Amino acid sequence: MSFRNVYQDSQRAEAYATLEFARTYHLAFRDLPDLLARHARGNRALDFGCGSGRSTRFLKSQGFKAVGVDIASEMLAIARQRDPEGEYYLVPEGDLGPAARATFNVVLSAFPFDNIPSRAVKLRILQGLHAVLVSGGILINLVSSPDIYLHEWASFSTRDFVEENRKARSGGVVRIVTTDMPDARPCDDILFPEGDYRVLHTDAGFETLEVAKPLACGDEGWAWGVEDRVAPWHLHVLRR
Repeated sequence: MSFRNVYQDSQRAEAYATLEFARTYHLAFRDLPDLLARHARGNRALDFGCGSGRSTRFLKSQGFKAVGVDIASEMLAIARQRDPEGEYYLVPEGDLGPAARATFNVVLSAFPFDNIPSRAVKLRILQGLHAVLVSGGILINLVSSPDIYLHEWASFSTRDFVEENRKARSGGVVRIVTTDMPDARPCDDILFPEGDYRVLHTDAGFETLEVAKPLACGDEGWAWGVEDRVAPWHLHVLRR
């Protein structure tokens, strides 16, 4: 099965680029500064699957010299428009392109593994990311929790797909709608539970330092779905 990215679509790319750090997405990024402060050494960072550059700009705001790579030219065009001085590279599917010739202290992968359907391709990419990290470097693999496909959220809806999502097994397709952006088409993701990620990360040569599962505190000022009791994201913090 090929490495597929649903954001290789100009309409979806433009819609996705409107998202910032609000509601459910706030929880994806809220704990990153603390995780980076505790585990990262050095300031050279790679944003794998950078999309429209939201996560790359986030890394820069934390003091990192960040390079972004992605397979979607539609997304990279927006990233370069919003950050003209930034380094953003189009890479082949399952490859790191020019970034493969560099070394980094930190790799952030925010969501792309949700859209990589094959375990074999996931493993190959992780091995490539392992190779570009310095000794002791870290990878933060931010992925969707399997629970995200079973509930209603501040930023997502699965009500039209929850029964079929519930029947999905590891490696199967699950569907979800992002309600925070002006494109209501469902996204096909790949279900991959925490335990499978832990084994995959070990097979790629990583040590798991922690898995953060952020919950809403209730004082953020947004109306939550189940975010205050069910974690929508898993942040796997891994060391080379």
